Amino acid sequence: MVQQRLIEQFNLRARLRFNIDRGEIWLDENRMLLLHARAMGALRRELFDSLGVERARGLLIRMGFASGQQDAELAKKLYGAGEPYDVFRIGPELHAFEGLVKATITQAELDWERGSFIGEVDWENAWEADSHLQQFGIGDDPACWSLVGYASGYVTQFFNRFIVFRETTCIAKGDHQCHIVGKPAEAWGDDAYLDYFKPDNLQGQLDEMREELSRLRQCAVEPAGNLIGASCGFRAAFDLVSKAASSPITVLLLGETGVGKEMFARWIHEHGSRSAQPFVAVNCAAIPHDLIESELFGVQKGAYTGAQSSRPGRFERAHGGTLFLDEVGDLSPAAQVKLLRVLQTGEVERLGDEQTRKIDVRLVAATNVDLQQAIADGRFRADLYYRLATYPVVIPPLRERRSDISLLAASLLEKYQASYHKKLQGISDGAMQALMAYQWPGNVRELENLIERGVLLAPNGGLIEIDHLFAGGAPVIAGGAGVDHAGVVGNEDEASRSRLCEAILHDGFQLQQHEAQLLELAVRRANGNLTHAARLLGITRRQLAYRLRQSAIPSA
Repeated sequence: MVQQRLIEQFNLRARLRFNIDRGEIWLDENRMLLLHARAMGALRRELFDSLGVERARGLLIRMGFASGQQDAELAKKLYGAGEPYDVFRIGPELHAFEGLVKATITQAELDWERGSFIGEVDWENAWEADSHLQQFGIGDDPACWSLVGYASGYVTQFFNRFIVFRETTCIAKGDHQCHIVGKPAEAWGDDAYLDYFKPDNLQGQLDEMREELSRLRQCAVEPAGNLIGASCGFRAAFDLVSKAASSPITVLLLGETGVGKEMFARWIHEHGSRSAQPFVAVNCAAIPHDLIESELFGVQKGAYTGAQSSRPGRFERAHGGTLFLDEVGDLSPAAQVKLLRVLQTGEVERLGDEQTRKIDVRLVAATNVDLQQAIADGRFRADLYYRLATYPVVIPPLRERRSDISLLAASLLEKYQASYHKKLQGISDGAMQALMAYQWPGNVRELENLIERGVLLAPNGGLIEIDHLFAGGAPVIAGGAGVDHAGVVGNEDEASRSRLCEAILHDGFQLQQHEAQLLELAVRRANGNLTHAARLLGITRRQLAYRLRQSAIPSA
């Protein structure tokens, strides 16, 4: 893993020091602060409320810019301890090291001689985007202003040339992930965006600030009835169903189990001209094949042993309203034939009856089956598929609409607090990060189950923690919350080092002799390569060469 290699190569963990007795945290020579992300989010919100959108953005960018410059100075100290590109990549690793974001350089055009940089970076787990979603919801603009400032400040300081990054996609505006593009400031042209990097007079006109704040608040997403989401995938699906709701067209909802197909079907019914009439739902996969025909089309008295009375099927019960056929891909071949006939004629014939009955039903079907593959396999009729697929709508899985997770979680939290008569502070940062990183095989239905479990287990007035959500603790997710505790004060690695130091401090210990032996061992392991030996020891090549001269150890 590149990140782990760089951390070990430049011994970054050793540069992070906690002095609890003095109340200090240091990264190399820079004093650091360990703050609650929730508190920083509250401060960030207050900046927007008090300063207005534009001035708050500029302040956050300039704050991040200064932080990036400091880390660049740390990285530049390590010149000579590795390849220039590896040294440059310390910046993204420090960003992750400081708990701000996981940055992956996807493209970089570097000219070390001319000090030129053009690059692109993917971001994961950006704290600022997560905070913005919790405070404001989905908006129209990117939100990672301080992180963009950091990237700009780091590269600017590293190359001694004004480099500006801009966020092109952001989960805070419904995109799948955060992504930034950086290039020299002059390459952006006469762009007003560059003004954010210039010091600003904060005494703006009050009317302008109020107008900007009002626009920001309007960015908050309102749920569409019981349908909640603002991601691009959700918006695309919702746009299609909203256009179809008022028409009689047959809608086919496609998507994995648990994505909310029935919720979409109910929304179509409730916002159409038949909303005052019945909505009848049937799960075709939950009814045995030998009963599905009588359930859908009804049964006449005496049609079979035990049929002691006539009863209407789901089609007749939905007359004038909407019939929702869930998991229609699991219908038996015989039921498919009868369903096709009903759709073609608008008439239903009960089992054991010769009389036909006219029906007026708006049909919405749904399936998680690949119907075209089922047709190729001979499991589904092509003519029925073309009847049902007049207006297909694909509902994306939850793992492809991660920006909806916090919105859904907030709504479900409110729902189950009322059900369990509890009042909670919300979901902890670690738990929310775990929810965002989880792959969601059960989609929205699984999220609903986890939130209900969390509300039940969390103490009244407290936060929902990871252990409240996931039985047995957080799922194993690379880079996820609660998974990698390397570098934390008091971890097992540090305890092992402490025990080793205690073991060698016995009578007769000589520091100079042991240091010489350690230096010689590192050089032998590195086959005489001083750069590699220095990496093993966590020092620079120049420091190693000096110590070898002092100890009179051959350097090659």
